[in-house]
Amino acid sequence: MKRVLRNVTCLVVAVATTAMHAATPAAAPAARQLAIVDKAGLIKPAADTGKRSAYLMTYFTDEDHSLHFATSRDGYSFTDVNDGKAVLSGRDVAEQKGIRDPHIMRGPDGAFYLSMTDLHIFAKREGLRTTDWERPEKEYGWGNNRNLIFMKSYDLLHWTLARVTPASLFPQYRNIGNSWAPETIYDPQRRRLMVYYTVRDGNGPNYLVYSYADADFKTLTEAPRKLFSFPDAKVNVIDADITKVGSKYHMFYVAHTPPGNIRHAVSTRINGGWSYEPGKVDQEQHASEAPTLWRRYNSNTYVLMYDVFGIKPNNMGFAETKDFMTYTPIGRFNDAGSPMKATNFTRPKHGAVIAITVGEAERLERFFH
Repeated sequence: MKRVLRNVTCLVVAVATTAMHAATPAAAPAARQLAIVDKAGLIKPAADTGKRSAYLMTYFTDEDHSLHFATSRDGYSFTDVNDGKAVLSGRDVAEQKGIRDPHIMRGPDGAFYLSMTDLHIFAKREGLRTTDWERPEKEYGWGNNRNLIFMKSYDLLHWTLARVTPASLFPQYRNIGNSWAPETIYDPQRRRLMVYYTVRDGNGPNYLVYSYADADFKTLTEAPRKLFSFPDAKVNVIDADITKVGSKYHMFYVAHTPPGNIRHAVSTRINGGWSYEPGKVDQEQHASEAPTLWRRYNSNTYVLMYDVFGIKPNNMGFAETKDFMTYTPIGRFNDAGSPMKATNFTRPKHGAVIAITVGEAERLERFFH
């Protein structure tokens, strides 16, 4: 394990050299990227006491397999901070030269934590490898990958970066077929960040597991455990998203019963005891995945966002709820009649939305313009 962690540290330092050049003020706007730094290079701005009335959305696109940021002042109209271009190239940070499924959260320490899937599903087509996948599909399945990507920042501009390989860290997971869609939530009982994601054993059904990260957000510290058991073990279960509301934890996830849809479960514990609710919560007629939940500022309305990948072109769908029993669909980005707008980008995939201050939004926007 120690050898693996040393290699991860070397990766961070190596990536920092090139990425910091891309993020210098002299760089052309089209080439500007977030800065990848070591721990000492993290910048802690003065505390922002402003209200967290603005929003930051992370997403990626199939076209570039890279990280994108979009901001909003009202939670309805989102604008990409880099005019639709990536803020961090997947080719620069991922072993597979592509990232997917970026999730962001703010920890109790004020830091931002970003986790992503290290995977490029079109790498062969783009000449990045000679095979469809890193490993044989017969043994390891579609989209097999090894790594999660962890990043940490205080200002949204300067980030540490680590590739985390559960199969190398934990012998009992050496034969897993994937490590997909990691998300992070603070566990108040353990006083640590819990990381949960999708795995499968070899080419078996997908299921959800959880583990815990170290303080620097560079590795997992204990062997993952199963997070949730679907009644039918043969059904692929992926893309969990957990939010604490009051005294309860609400988990949205995907069960791949045709055509694939968003499900909901509730628990009083962060990592177990989940209820099973048989019905789906989205009202899409097409396959959807990647649910994420966020609250509208100064209200008790929660927005459920999900990736409607079963339509062409793909788009984000939205529904609102106040009671987690009824969900009111409010359409997709830029659909006629929908209040949700994407002003300068299209085809966003599998992202997350968090609350930030107007000052934090402005600092991020200034960096790219």
